[in-house]
Amino acid sequence: MSQSTLDEDELFGEAANEVREDVEASLDEASEALPEADDIWNVEADNTLGALNALRSALDAGDAADSLRDAKKWYTMGTRADAFEDADDLEAEIQRVEEAIEDIEDAKEQVGDLASTVPGLKNTLEELQADADEGDEEADESEADEAEEADENDADAEEAEAAE
Repeated sequence: MSQSTLDEDELFGEAANEVREDVEASLDEASEALPEADDIWNVEADNTLGALNALRSALDAGDAADSLRDAKKWYTMGTRADAFEDADDLEAEIQRVEEAIEDIEDAKEQVGDLASTVPGLKNTLEELQADADEGDEEADESEADEAEEADENDADAEEAEAAE
């Protein structure tokens, strides 16, 4: 082999290592940009809506998607150039981070839907409870009226018996 070929092979090897390092660095950045488990598990709030809003804020993948995109870009380039001797670990890590980002985005959407539903549900329940309380008051008044009428009828009946 000529010296030129050895230099090219050596340069290609170095470039392949750099591409691998770029993929790994981008994957590390993506993983670091994901929310901490404690941040989504432990939220402080005074009520359900506050808890949901805090959770939705915690479910922010930040720059993870951008870093994952960079990792996939360098991985694709390295794979097409046949630069990696073994890239299975990189592919598995890309898949793992991608699934985590998708799960976070799905959860954030679900929490958002729930956060927009809970206030309306609360209002509906309050209205129903207020209507039920009014119905109970009317029933109590009706029962009191019936009891008073029954007492009057009993008094009338007693007077009629006494008059006989």
